Amino acid sequence: MTTLWRKSSYSGSGNASDCVELASLDGSVGIRDSKNPQITHITVGREGLANLLDQIKDGSLDPH
Repeated sequence: MTTLWRKSSYSGSGNASDCVELASLDGSVGIRDSKNPQITHITVGREGLANLLDQIKDGSLDPH
């Protein structure tokens, strides 16, 4: 089975867009660099990813 990697529709296209791609992986989520898809990806749990996204959205990871 081929892994389906997805990139946000907000990220634009071409080499000028810096973003990550996500893939659903048997109960976890794969994250990789869209400009270097041939190198390895990291895997995180769904809950961990949800917590990270919440922190990004609420600004708690922004430098003070």
